[in-house]
Amino acid sequence: MSPRPSLPVRVRAALPPWLAHALRAQRGPVPWSAVVRGALAAGPLLLVAVLVDRVSLGVVAAVAAMLAGINDRPGSRRASVRRLGAPALAGAAGLLAGTYAGEHVGAVALTFVFTGLGLLAGGISAIGPVASGAGTQLLVAAAIGAGMPLPDSGWVRALAFLAGAGWLLVLRLVLPTPGALAGDFRRAPQGPGEPRHERLGAFRPGSRLDFRFDGERAAVATVYDAVAELLDATGTEDALARRAALTAALDHAQDSLAGPRLRRYASSAAERRLHAQYAAALPLAEAATALAWAGEPLTERASEGPRRLAAAVRGNASTGPLPAPSRSVPALRALDDALLRAADAFDQGGGGDLHTRRRGARDLLRTVFGVGGREYGLRVALCFGASAAVAQGLYHSHWYGQHTHWYWLPATAVFLVKPDLGPLVSRVLCRAAGTVLGALLFAAFAAVLPRPEGLVALVALCGALVPVSTRHFAAQTSVVTVLVLALVMVGGEPQASVSRITETLLACAIVLIVGHLPMPGERGGQVQARLTAAATAAHAYLVHVLDGPDTRDGVNTPYGTDHSGAARPLPSTGGTDSSGSALYAPDRSDVRAVRWTLRREAYRTLAEARTAIALSAAELPALARHTEGADEIAALLERLVDTTTACAVHLDETGSLSSRQSGQLAELLEELSAHRDRLGLPVEGPQGPAVAV
Repeated sequence: MSPRPSLPVRVRAALPPWLAHALRAQRGPVPWSAVVRGALAAGPLLLVAVLVDRVSLGVVAAVAAMLAGINDRPGSRRASVRRLGAPALAGAAGLLAGTYAGEHVGAVALTFVFTGLGLLAGGISAIGPVASGAGTQLLVAAAIGAGMPLPDSGWVRALAFLAGAGWLLVLRLVLPTPGALAGDFRRAPQGPGEPRHERLGAFRPGSRLDFRFDGERAAVATVYDAVAELLDATGTEDALARRAALTAALDHAQDSLAGPRLRRYASSAAERRLHAQYAAALPLAEAATALAWAGEPLTERASEGPRRLAAAVRGNASTGPLPAPSRSVPALRALDDALLRAADAFDQGGGGDLHTRRRGARDLLRTVFGVGGREYGLRVALCFGASAAVAQGLYHSHWYGQHTHWYWLPATAVFLVKPDLGPLVSRVLCRAAGTVLGALLFAAFAAVLPRPEGLVALVALCGALVPVSTRHFAAQTSVVTVLVLALVMVGGEPQASVSRITETLLACAIVLIVGHLPMPGERGGQVQARLTAAATAAHAYLVHVLDGPDTRDGVNTPYGTDHSGAARPLPSTGGTDSSGSALYAPDRSDVRAVRWTLRREAYRTLAEARTAIALSAAELPALARHTEGADEIAALLERLVDTTTACAVHLDETGSLSSRQSGQLAELLEELSAHRDRLGLPVEGPQGPAVAV
């Protein structure tokens, strides 16, 4: 789905950023596959539990399926194993811990336990999206385990939780994408005059029923489409946005292909072919970025080749003849060479390196205990602990009346406090509005629906709506509120819409207060950590390009010079050396493989930094001021990486840099040196010597 805002440009400009973000919604086609999976997940699980008279376990399994449905996003089946499985395992552990802590410790001790869990989950969430999902489910399940008394033991609840999430994962793996069984694939056009509606057929043997890799195939095809769109936008104002879209497409394809596997390498011919097609797109993306940096408009012929490659990927077909672009400048010659290599890779399909950098345990621990992880963990810990204390106080004072569940308040705080999920004030506004709407809708449904069959049907309906509702947090909150209230009513709790609204408003107040409290250390730690990572990756990429064996003349690099011509130790990259030791690049192909890995890392970390900066800028001014100017630094780093890419292509073709490239590099490095303290770059350290001014 596209993150384009649904508000008119003039209206957005007149609104403060925090309010504009709250009103922004994603666009895109309805994810019918996810809708079908959602309908077949929570509702049927609850129905089976009602029929076998194990309602409490059915409620737990349905909650797990609902949480997994929130994480059920477009992508490959292989990637969904990690995206759905890791949070489910964390949720089961949280449910087990919360159940036994709620049964064996007092209210004060339980509050400290929850605070410790919040500190752990918050630090882990700084690693990335999957880790953030795991942290969220760990805390939500812990609140449910302690605050939702059920007759089952902790380990039985944990198994039911795993069964619910596992059921949705099974559906994700075995159900085909709509159109896959019908053979709705498209082949590459065989000539420039062939109409698009006639490009059906020409399948490879076995492609009609091979829907296992439709997510990977769609992701790789999108990369080639993004290359074509960047070539079309070259020389226009849209070039920067198209380059960012290409980065997003490459990130998505890389994640789709690099999911967990039992074997080290791709085991099927279809998967090896997709790996080769992805690897063939990297030099195309590099050449297209260099052409966009040059800023000279191109003819339509330049983008026709990547579009035919995209159609060939989608149709699992041969490429056919590819139109050759002009070879008037080095970047166009690189584009032509990349097209030829891509056509050869499509025909052979022998596999290819994904050019990913594996993060070791030391890197992950550095992220968890770094400035971003510490700030994230402290914020989550305070909010989760405070909300648990307030919820227990209200529960023991009998404010709940007949209600024996107090999980709602801390669970709500978890969804609100996660910085990577959106700006604080935006999520508070959306959560409050969504809960009020959802609670009122459920009150109306509960008054007319028969029990339990009507409520089971309502759970199934809401499960189907969860994938669509993720476009806006208020809509998602409304759907989840109706679903959870229906679940607990099936489990025997009386109608509780009013109390849930009150608890949600309390959670919003707690999160807003804690989120604006003075914190030890410098605020904006997430943005600083992302910017530092992006700066380190950008300079590592620049050093490799300018000091690599292909450099013919001496160039003053930010980390010193080495013009001896000897093989140099290069950063370790995934898929190149399984031992994790330093790599040496004695030949041209190895040098380029490492270069593409470093380039991918530079652009990926820049995209992550941009996301963190955008979220921080949409906070209230009291928080947004801590990251003022970060967007300017990110723009400088993007220009540096774009320029480095143009230099790499030019060096491949000519062996030297143009005067424009040298001047641009010197100017960018001088500007970035002024921001060294802001980026947190060391004067000397494991990443290399200091940036030379």
